[in-house]
Amino acid sequence: MLKIAVVTGSTRPGRNNEAVAAWVYSIAKQRNDAEFELVDIASYKLPLLDEPVPALFDQYSHEHTKAWANKIASFDAYVFVTPEYNHGTSAALKNAIDYLYHEWNNKAAGFVSYGGHGGIHAVEHLRLIMAPCMVATVGAQVALSLFTDFENFMAFKPAPQREKELAGMLDQLVAWGAAFKTLRLDAAKAGVTRE
Repeated sequence: MLKIAVVTGSTRPGRNNEAVAAWVYSIAKQRNDAEFELVDIASYKLPLLDEPVPALFDQYSHEHTKAWANKIASFDAYVFVTPEYNHGTSAALKNAIDYLYHEWNNKAAGFVSYGGHGGIHAVEHLRLIMAPCMVATVGAQVALSLFTDFENFMAFKPAPQREKELAGMLDQLVAWGAAFKTLRLDAAKAGVTRE
């Protein structure tokens, strides 16, 4: 069964991110074409990147990095739930991504964003970040507005069409995640090693 992580994208106290990620997870787990897990980056307590050796070399020295690497490596695809801060994703999510390299390779990702303009700049930012990690990002995305999908900018109350948008993104993600899983399995059978 395909394994997909719904990854929170903020560690800020009082974050809207928890409610949005919980909504994504509650809908996703009703599907029967993949297994979903909610992964909260806050629970890994990752400090500002503190590994002395670049992730490319797989020489993690800290337990928090090893735990994060093991969790991320266990998935075939990811849904990143990101806020938009200053026309980009959160520093916490960028930091969590930067801790790893090989664990992301040849997998797929989809995005659920939120902000004043739906968080679209955060997703553009994440697409650029994920490309060098060899993560293929699906075209469909869910862009939630703080003006129409949140009450008083805090209480998450998604508009009715958002569930359909999420389903479309997940359809693409499951298809791409399955294709990349086959690619990784075929490469392993052929004895292709990573750089």
